[in-house]
Amino acid sequence: MYKLIALDIDGTLLNSEKKITEPVFNSIQEAKRNGAKVVLSTGRPLPGVTPLLEELNLVDDGDYVICFNGAVVQEVKSQKVISNIEMSCDDFKTIYSIVKELNTKVHINTPTNVITPHIEPSKYTLYEAEINKIPVVYKNENEIDDSVTFCKIMIIDEPEKLQEVLDFLPKEIYDNYTVVRSAPFFLEFLNKAANKGTALQALCNNINMPIESTIAVGDEENDQHMIKLAGLGVAMGNARDSIKDISNYITKTNNEHGVAHVINKFILNK
Repeated sequence: MYKLIALDIDGTLLNSEKKITEPVFNSIQEAKRNGAKVVLSTGRPLPGVTPLLEELNLVDDGDYVICFNGAVVQEVKSQKVISNIEMSCDDFKTIYSIVKELNTKVHINTPTNVITPHIEPSKYTLYEAEINKIPVVYKNENEIDDSVTFCKIMIIDEPEKLQEVLDFLPKEIYDNYTVVRSAPFFLEFLNKAANKGTALQALCNNINMPIESTIAVGDEENDQHMIKLAGLGVAMGNARDSIKDISNYITKTNNEHGVAHVINKFILNK
């Protein structure tokens, strides 16, 4: 029996209009009433996911959230950090050297803001700050040091430029970091030990739940680790083919209430 479901947000929980449909909302409420844990698993910081947690009534004792693509796991109500896997200023220098060589842009995600070394930040940095309801802070390269909390580092640019970056990245970058593309214009770098899968395992360890009792649902490359690790890995009908290929089950699309279908079938046994 599955007792926990970890849900990606964009392309999974939310439909193409960035809304939670009524069937998805109702299935989550029923799952929670039946004792199942519903955990949002996202690249966003806690402030960026809090409105959705409140909308879904996932703000009580015993509710948890996975943030920054697995770098941070928190209790929602107390905001107590269960797992925190950070990066360092040396990591930033390594990635920033690539950014300068390829003439692209970068920002740093901290728990409270987005830091950019560019006087004119990328439109995608501004978008990241807007959706997460956090400010953009400018710091020149020399001001960025280990006083900064590096949750993740992102190269942001047009999709074709990010493909150029991916083609350029040397093997040691993949050896030393978790590298995931969470949107066509977002390329994310995390501590090698941080991903949505290791976060799900850390949460299970904390609440004494076997990983076999979990379901993970997603659509993008940054969901692959939790989909592979969970007891049941589910791809959305609108997921990338690479995500469908590694999943145990393919549900309906996010516009067809795919999350509700999974909950009803595998948790509520309808």
